[in-house]
Amino acid sequence: MAGKRVLVVDDDVKTVELVKLYLDRDGYQVLTAYDGIEALRLARESRPDLIILDLMLPDIDGLEVCRILRHESDVPIIMLTAKSTDQDKLTGLGLGADDYVTKPFSPKELAARVRAVLRRLPGERGPEEIKRDELSMDFTKHEAWFAGRPLNLTSVEFKLLGVLAREPGRVFSRTSLIEEALGYDFEGFDRTIDVHILNLRRKLELDPSHPRYIKTVYGVGYKFVGGE
Repeated sequence: MAGKRVLVVDDDVKTVELVKLYLDRDGYQVLTAYDGIEALRLARESRPDLIILDLMLPDIDGLEVCRILRHESDVPIIMLTAKSTDQDKLTGLGLGADDYVTKPFSPKELAARVRAVLRRLPGERGPEEIKRDELSMDFTKHEAWFAGRPLNLTSVEFKLLGVLAREPGRVFSRTSLIEEALGYDFEGFDRTIDVHILNLRRKLELDPSHPRYIKTVYGVGYKFVGGE
């Protein structure tokens, strides 16, 4: 998803700079605006792939910006605001926002939410069926087979294997596996991934102690080998 264009809208310069710093690291093209009028102009002219939108803005507030944009496009919108009551969230989501982050916030979590929202866009997740050597996965049916036999995977195991097998050769850190497979709201430690990988190997590998498909990259994480 590197190269996607993200518009960050907030009247606080430090907040904009912080969010931009984290999104720059992920390879996004970041546009910035500090009021509602400028936000609408950039949204119309630059057609960003996603908008991070503060509610409390000069000129036109974020709710009105969201309302106007929803009449014009289906661009994903993540609300960013100090308002944290359930009614505030329902109002924002009811206007068509895709997610809601309250201040103070973790920029790392916000970046994870950006990735999660963008992954839901049509065509971003890739094919619904893949085959890697003797491994086959059907993401619509939530089924996996190895050498013609079904793999009885848990939901977590299926998601982890899917992320790894979609991009063979790519090394995933534990943190990136949690974010991309399980979601930013996953409750658990990053070392929990090791347990799930061990269980996956027991079901997938002929010799789990000498894995052929799910390799450990020491000091970094894991990668799927085969079918590149």
